Amino acid sequence: MSITRRFLLAPALARLIEKERGGHRITEGYFPSPSDRNIYVRIEEGMGTLILMASGAGEAVEEPAELPRAHAEALLAFAAGGIDYRRIDLRIGTHSAHISRFFTPERLDLIAVESGQEEQARRFQPPPWFGPEVTAEPTYRNRSVALAGRPAAPEVELTNAALDSLLDVLENRSESSQLPIVAPVPAPPPTTDAEEDADDLGSEDRVIRELARSLRPKHR
Repeated sequence: MSITRRFLLAPALARLIEKERGGHRITEGYFPSPSDRNIYVRIEEGMGTLILMASGAGEAVEEPAELPRAHAEALLAFAAGGIDYRRIDLRIGTHSAHISRFFTPERLDLIAVESGQEEQARRFQPPPWFGPEVTAEPTYRNRSVALAGRPAAPEVELTNAALDSLLDVLENRSESSQLPIVAPVPAPPPTTDAEEDADDLGSEDRVIRELARSLRPKHR
């Protein structure tokens, strides 16, 4: 069973991650239902889904059923409340995580970290670029945001330590995924290839640093 911990995220950092990783848009509509059973409809990447969420001994269990997009859009019109957000998936060490950038009903940025076991979730130490933890607060769940609106979230402080910590994550990911793979050759590698690789890495680093500086708070 997956264990999820949720944290607030500074909007500027969420914006930087979105620029680097992209993500995809999700729309959800929630319906009034008994406390032990919730129903909502989701449209994600052109696909519609009707989801029944039943409470069990642990976390709620979802039972999805695919719908034609037109049917899902028709159901959204009858929902009691809805949310519209961009989901951005990323890895943090051995943990899977995703960022939710809410646009509707109001702006809100959250990051959720998933662990396979409760002990693993408990041992997870949030990095400096995470905001306060809100796992135990139900007002930050998707259903609550859709039906009750954005909670009174505190402003997340943006520090140089947080920004540098996030840049380390993004740079390590970009280097491992974007560097070209060069086939081995019998002759010694020419120095020009190494210099070109170094120039490419330097260009990527400068782009990320420039973007980060543009998002840093101005000194008053």
